[in-house]
Amino acid sequence: MGLFDRLLGRKADKTDTAPLWHRVVEIAREPQWYAKGGVADTIPGRFDCISMVLALVLIRMERDTEMRPLTGRLTEHFVDDMDGQLRQNGIGDLVVGKHVGKLVSALGGRIDAYRSALANPDDTALIEAVSRNITLNDGIDGTAVAAEIRVLAGTLDQISGTDLIAGRISR
Repeated sequence: MGLFDRLLGRKADKTDTAPLWHRVVEIAREPQWYAKGGVADTIPGRFDCISMVLALVLIRMERDTEMRPLTGRLTEHFVDDMDGQLRQNGIGDLVVGKHVGKLVSALGGRIDAYRSALANPDDTALIEAVSRNITLNDGIDGTAVAAEIRVLAGTLDQISGTDLIAGRISR
């Protein structure tokens, strides 16, 4: 709870989004993204997959007025995880914030790209969004990943807010 919240007498929301964050990472590590979809099994490819799944979850959450305030908390898990990963990979304290800022900016761009592409029933825009935002193996056009994104987005749309926040996303 921040200083302004305390000064204004706002109560802290105790809803824990950690289970959802862990489920986002689990889904992003599922083999169909890599073996079937052609996402490169590299650090950039894994980041792309995590940010893609997180973007889909955040898009789902922002459509629900009760969950919308929790999007910031879920994004904080992303920031904390990316900060730790960067430090583990040798990025120093002086520049880690700059790198995290770039990763958050990339996430924001992907949210916009996937939101726009999913609004179109034709998969052409979604395949283009995948091609621009996901590191794919050579010769892969993103069609399989786009199909998996549609399935995941549909699954997320069917889940109650309570189940989503608890990370109960069945695949």
